[in-house]
Amino acid sequence: MACRAYISFVISNSDNQHMNNSTESPLMHLPVTDSLAIAILNGDWTPGSSKTLESIQEEFGISRTVAREAARSLEAVNAVAIRRRVGLIAQSPDQWSALSPQVIQWKLRSDHRTQELLSLTELRLAIEPAAADGAARHASIDVKAKFPVLAMELRKHGESGDLETFHELDIQFHSLLLRSSGNEIFAALADIVAVILRGRVEIDMYPQRPEASALDAHEAVAEAIWKGDGQAARQAMHDIVDEVETAITGGSSN
Repeated sequence: MACRAYISFVISNSDNQHMNNSTESPLMHLPVTDSLAIAILNGDWTPGSSKTLESIQEEFGISRTVAREAARSLEAVNAVAIRRRVGLIAQSPDQWSALSPQVIQWKLRSDHRTQELLSLTELRLAIEPAAADGAARHASIDVKAKFPVLAMELRKHGESGDLETFHELDIQFHSLLLRSSGNEIFAALADIVAVILRGRVEIDMYPQRPEASALDAHEAVAEAIWKGDGQAARQAMHDIVDEVETAITGGSSN
């Protein structure tokens, strides 16, 4: 129902902006795409079954152009297969592009959110400790110097309750870690980790205030990187992500 209201708002807003222009908003298909993807994830659109463009137009009250853009977006991440005379065929979520930021966002907004967050946290456990080790060994002095500053700002805003700034700083911290690891594959995952961190906040799976242990661990990572102590950086980063995993599975919160 909320998605329908958002779609109506987007279409209405687009009509106002383009009253004298036949070109439709390039963003109009996004809420439709989101709704269709989440319908597959939640079992409301069964994998293997199909929808035509006409049925999508009717369901959402949109033009054929918007329906076609939504179809292309879904096809791009293997959420649907498009067949002539059949339409869009829903694909099983295990066939989707698992590391697509859009797919991650959909799963975090679906009934699969807890399992998705656990899977993503396991990914973080596999890469971020190694990335911290790499940053300690390979980052330049100028880059290493940024970590203690970020850790100090994280504590300041975390303890003051300024969570919006805290979360943005947290994303900066982890993104910098991956990008300065000396491993181009880790660096390429920085945007995905940013989506994971934002997603955890958006689905209310983050505590009202960060735990003191989490702030301590970020400072420990920062200090180890600054000193060039790869092993200490690896262990401290493992502690951060392991605490997140414990929180997801019902233990203490990070």
